[in-house]
Amino acid sequence: MIRTAILVSGNGARLQTILDSMYFGEIPNYELAAVICTEANPYALRRCSNAKVQAIVVEPADFPTKMSYSMAIANKLRDMDIDLVVLAGYDMPLGFIAAQFKNRVIGVYPSLIPAFEGSGDPVAGVLERGCRLAGATSYFADQEGNVGAIIGQHAVEVMPEDTADSLRRRVMEEAEWKLLPKAIILYCQNRLEIQGDKVVIKE
Repeated sequence: MIRTAILVSGNGARLQTILDSMYFGEIPNYELAAVICTEANPYALRRCSNAKVQAIVVEPADFPTKMSYSMAIANKLRDMDIDLVVLAGYDMPLGFIAAQFKNRVIGVYPSLIPAFEGSGDPVAGVLERGCRLAGATSYFADQEGNVGAIIGQHAVEVMPEDTADSLRRRVMEEAEWKLLPKAIILYCQNRLEIQGDKVVIKE
């Protein structure tokens, strides 16, 4: 079994797609050991309670620096014997987590990498530049905690009437919510192989 921990900030909207995939038995060889939340968000905690998953709240305000916070999370993950770390809207720097769990941290980013990589708001950037397509990318985090090797991508058409909020919502629903569970499934099936800077999906 692949022991997994999910790191969450906010209300856990991306977390819910993983919980749904678990409920329908879509993720093989998978055990969700814990969800670690950066805040005691009532809705995120309710999602965990409904799914009977352990939720652990570790607030950044309790630590002197972001690095000490990342070290505490990394130590907790190691103590729980975690095999895979999933970022579901996690908004803190990975720091020590990325180094200690090399090639074992999966996340999703709301743009078609490398487009708007590192942008404060990639979805708004799509509208500002008049792009015809937005989308999202699932990836392995690199050792610096940034977007590393790409697992999958999904494009979302930009509509003439789109605002940043409406497009951001559709990117999440049509792309991120599909890519993140799929990346976990492929990992748990042992079908992801990192070759240099690329991910090869094995048949």
